[in-house]
Amino acid sequence: MNELETLKKTILEQYPRLNENTEFKFACHPGVSCFNQCCADVNIFLTPYDVLRLKNHLRIDSQELLDKYTQLVADPKQQLPAVQLRMTETETKHCYFVDQEKGCTVYENRPWSCRMYPVGQASPKETGNDEDEKFFFILHEEVCKGFEDGKSWTIKEWMKDQGVDPYDKFGEKFKEITFNNFFEQGKVLTPQKVDMYFLALYNLDRFKDFIFKTTFLKRFDIEKDKIEKIKNDDEELLEFAFDWIRFSLFGEKTVNIKSELLKK
Repeated sequence: MNELETLKKTILEQYPRLNENTEFKFACHPGVSCFNQCCADVNIFLTPYDVLRLKNHLRIDSQELLDKYTQLVADPKQQLPAVQLRMTETETKHCYFVDQEKGCTVYENRPWSCRMYPVGQASPKETGNDEDEKFFFILHEEVCKGFEDGKSWTIKEWMKDQGVDPYDKFGEKFKEITFNNFFEQGKVLTPQKVDMYFLALYNLDRFKDFIFKTTFLKRFDIEKDKIEKIKNDDEELLEFAFDWIRFSLFGEKTVNIKSELLKK
């Protein structure tokens, strides 16, 4: 059992299952003695929306972000690779985006898991038990002193304060891919389809090239206003990427082939 599986097992068996109205106390700021310590030697998995926000914050393209700041993690039990934030190759192994005095330098666009901390969330398919309902839990780590003299929040208030809504919106679309019935039925993706998954959802700038610099638009029936949106708005592009992946990987009718090609 790897580290991630061990953590999931511990959460399911030992953590109290909380709801959005559960109250807790927490604060994180430079005055807390552990400030920045939680941002070192930690596994932070990135969603496609995390990558979108980070690469736009840094004003670099998705390929550069992926090359410099992430690594792929392969799980033999999963067909789809996970993207993990890379830590520095220093003794502390801290996050590249953390300044030891000022804190997070990408704070406005920090990943979902950083926003949620110390709140965690589990959903039925993630627990492996469809009878479970989505629940929240609080991560009490020994290094963290933020619980000692923090403000009182409900989980719902905390999530609103941390700006989680757009992350959750795209997170639900991401789960439609990663927990698709295709995998539950024991079906297997080809290597080419795994590559397409990574291209469309994580390497968003290259996916845009795939749409606009190939014969893609001659083959698929995309409305003109939709074309303009995905050309000029990365969030619209990512929404389309999710539709494309459901079509190209699982055969769902989320993208239409042009009628003249169907006739041929």
